[in-house]
Amino acid sequence: MTATLELTRRWGGVTDGKSEWQVVLDGTVAGSIARQETLELPVEPGKHTLRVRRSDRFLSGERSFEAADGQIVYWRCRSQLMWPMYLAALVKPDLWIRLRPE
Repeated sequence: MTATLELTRRWGGVTDGKSEWQVVLDGTVAGSIARQETLELPVEPGKHTLRVRRSDRFLSGERSFEAADGQIVYWRCRSQLMWPMYLAALVKPDLWIRLRPE
């Protein structure tokens, strides 16, 4: 059996363009997500890593999660809303996209 990763991209922020973002699951691009879209991906039970990126310069931090058999694991992402975080992301690119569990 498998588990499901459900990722929702919310609109927001000064850096939220119309382009699709890549969803990187366990170091491999597993799909892409557009603004205001929800993406469902099957995952094996166990520990995984998740990252969202527009490019190597605009990305989220890498996050870990565990999925149990049959479980739906919910995450959400969006660009930064506040100008100070936008400026910090120019120096530390993995602050550009906010990725959080729901």
